[in-house]
Order: sequence, then structure tokens, then C-alpha cells
Amino acid sequence: MNKIKELWNKIKPYILPYSVAIAIPLTVGIVSAALTRENKDIYEKLNTPPLSPPSILFPIVWTILYVLMGISSAMVYTNRDREPDAARRGLIYYAVSLVLNFLWSLIFFNMQAAFLALIVLGGLFYCIIRTIIDYRKVCPIAAYLQIPYALWVAFAGYLNAGIWLLN
Repeated sequence: MNKIKELWNKIKPYILPYSVAIAIPLTVGIVSAALTRENKDIYEKLNTPPLSPPSILFPIVWTILYVLMGISSAMVYTNRDREPDAARRGLIYYAVSLVLNFLWSLIFFNMQAAFLALIVLGGLFYCIIRTIIDYRKVCPIAAYLQIPYALWVAFAGYLNAGIWLLN
């Protein structure tokens, strides 16, 4: 019983920061999906470049990425005393990336402005790279957890550029 209590006391301080940190990007994704729901079918109607995945793959990948992003930000937040300036910068870049991520969906699906969406993706990719750089100074594992996000956004840039050029 003492081992369980000891374990509980070790993890208890992390439950709230990790829960909130995971809930934030998931909420961004849910609200974004809700606001673009009526226009998601345009992806099926567009000419897409080679390697374009089926639309069912996007919510699965994004859910995984949002969880990784949340865990990563919680790791930086809970270790922010190691490198306070890098933690602050990294979390700011991360927050901006969430805003740009959210805006991209509205611009691409609701406004159907592929070129403007591509510009937003460029800014998003920059913010993710800056997040990784700053997170690495605080907690290298947190930085590594952002790499799938960067790779997916780079792939999204390829898809977005292809759609802009082909349509």
C-alpha cells in the first residue's frame, strides 16, 4: 500500500499540467473540425498530387499529433526551471503554431484559398522548427515529440502546394 501511495505522490503534481496540455491541442482540433465540417468534402473533389492519403487518415493522424504535442508542451512546462527563457520562447512558438494550425483549416476549407493556406503553412512550419529548437534546450524528449508534427506539416505543405497548382 505504501508503494502505491508513494507512486501516487510522485505522479499527482503532473496530472493537471499534462491533462490541460493534452486537452488544449485536442480542443483546437475539435473546434477546427467543427467549423470546417461542411466544407471537408471539397478535398474529395480536388485534383490532388501523388501520395495524397484518403481523407479518413487526417483525423487519425491529427489526433495522434495533438496528443504528442500536448505531452511535449507539458514536459517543457513542468521542466521550465531548467531553461526558463527557452521554455517561454518554445511555449510561445507552440501557441502561435496552434493558432496557425487552426487558421489553416479555416483558410483552406472554408475560404478555399489554397495559396493563402500555403503561406500559413510556411509560418506554421517555421514556428514548429523554432519550438523544437527551444524545447530541446529544456527537455530533448519534448523536442523529439514535435518532430512528427513538423514532418506531417511538411507533407501537408506538399499536398497544399500540389492542390494549389493542380486546381
